[in-house]
Amino acid sequence: MNLLDLGFTNELSAYVTENKLSNFSIGRVTQEHRERYVVSDGVNEFDTETTGNLRFSANSRADFPAVGDWVAMTTYDSDQAIIHKILPRRSILDRQAVGKFGEIQIISTNIDVAFIIQAINNNFSINRLERYLTICYSANIEPVLVISKIDLSTEKEIQSAISDLEKRDKKVKYILLSNMTLKGLDQILDFIQAGKTYCVVGSSGVGKSTLINNLLKKNILKTGQISHSTNKGRHVTDHRELFVLGNGGVIIDTPGMRELGMTDNTEGIKTTFQEIFDISFKCKFPDCKHTNETGCAVIEALNNGTIDKDSYDNYQKIHKEQERFQTTVAEKRKKDKVFGKMIKNYYRDNKNKF
Repeated sequence: MNLLDLGFTNELSAYVTENKLSNFSIGRVTQEHRERYVVSDGVNEFDTETTGNLRFSANSRADFPAVGDWVAMTTYDSDQAIIHKILPRRSILDRQAVGKFGEIQIISTNIDVAFIIQAINNNFSINRLERYLTICYSANIEPVLVISKIDLSTEKEIQSAISDLEKRDKKVKYILLSNMTLKGLDQILDFIQAGKTYCVVGSSGVGKSTLINNLLKKNILKTGQISHSTNKGRHVTDHRELFVLGNGGVIIDTPGMRELGMTDNTEGIKTTFQEIFDISFKCKFPDCKHTNETGCAVIEALNNGTIDKDSYDNYQKIHKEQERFQTTVAEKRKKDKVFGKMIKNYYRDNKNKF
């Protein structure tokens, strides 16, 4: 295996040359464990940490490496390395950090396609799907819905779920999957291309790790047994990890996510709720909030049944979360600016004491 097998591109190669990074070893982050990382150069894996300068200059958690990143590093011993630089990210799949308003948590980077896994028997939710679609479209990542555990549902239940999906979103691609019978696995394999990077995202217990084990044809990832009381799988994955498949595709497993808070997802919201966004151009006022304003074309479309009410309600909720995130970030920047100015004035007024 080499860097090309990990998804290294001509653009990245040109960046390394142009920025005089050829003296460094180049690798891809395959695992993350509390600010320590496993990085592969295609031949060897290294236990790594970042330089003190990289840690000191970081403004937020998003400035640290994440699974999927390409990095420039120096190696020592046989399996140790220091990360000096993160190469430019082609895409970033992120969410609002849980319990930390205004902060971003990176799920993974440099992703081409995200497989959004939802179990049909207890996890299928179009509202939740629209959240995943929003963060994928914001990052310019192609989303593919995988409706798992179809062996636990009747054909009527499956068709009902598909009907509900197509009523809300006719453009999203979907695959029906059973990790037990392997129905749908070939469709997923056909979708995966050599040199491209994929990730699986979804709630705990929907079959993400089992799917990757089936794709790898090995039981590499731990999987939980189905609970007889809740009919849900038990959460097992506790970190993100990258694998190279036999057909040349690269895939990243992620822990289950109970919450999927919005960040600055303006473009993603527009794409996910394209129908609402298009109709909004007909509103009387350009700053219309689409709640109870006079001349609101969106409310008119909602009242005459052109827009699905559930989709409209979800749009309003996601949009408000995004606005709240933007406000929090703006407030933090303002406070940081005031604090920085205070420190600067302190040193100016006391320069003779230092």
